[in-house]
Amino acid sequence: MKGNKLVLKGKTVFIIALVAIGLTVLTVYLTGVDYNRSLTTNLYISLGIISTSLFLFLTYALYRGTKLIDNYPKFKNYEPGTIMHNATLPEFGGIDGGDGIGGLIISILLWIAVTVAIIVFLILFEALFWLSLFIIFASLYWVFVRALRMVFYKARRTRGDLPASVVNAATYTVLYTAWLFGIALIIDLIK
Repeated sequence: MKGNKLVLKGKTVFIIALVAIGLTVLTVYLTGVDYNRSLTTNLYISLGIISTSLFLFLTYALYRGTKLIDNYPKFKNYEPGTIMHNATLPEFGGIDGGDGIGGLIISILLWIAVTVAIIVFLILFEALFWLSLFIIFASLYWVFVRALRMVFYKARRTRGDLPASVVNAATYTVLYTAWLFGIALIIDLIK
């Protein structure tokens, strides 16, 4: 029997996957605190749960003939170098205020100026941090959606065919998660 075709939006799938991965890791960590499990043991358990979830999701999606729509916003008008293209750091020379009341006033004014400079630096650093975080999530989204679109490209052939869906889902689950298990194994062997 052929299943009905399912259409998913890439942004929704990505957000749900991030939440599911975060909740899985958090749950495994919180339940492992009472049992004094090692970090690598928690990693193996988390990866096992995530791999099983991915396998079940891919099997169901391939069986239903799922199509994935990339609905992430496009940033075609952005040009590198438009933000802070002429930014330079000011030169700070050595300032000696002296020992009298004049030195005290200059020290207080310098203290205020350096405090303002640090606040401005922190604001710029925060903007840079959020921009970097945005770029990381955009890259992860792109890889994630491209990988799923590659899997769902086979959905036309596996729609309604459970054995073919299971084989393809198992193949892609191994491809997408085996390297994580390999990293965990290497970490375990190095310890």
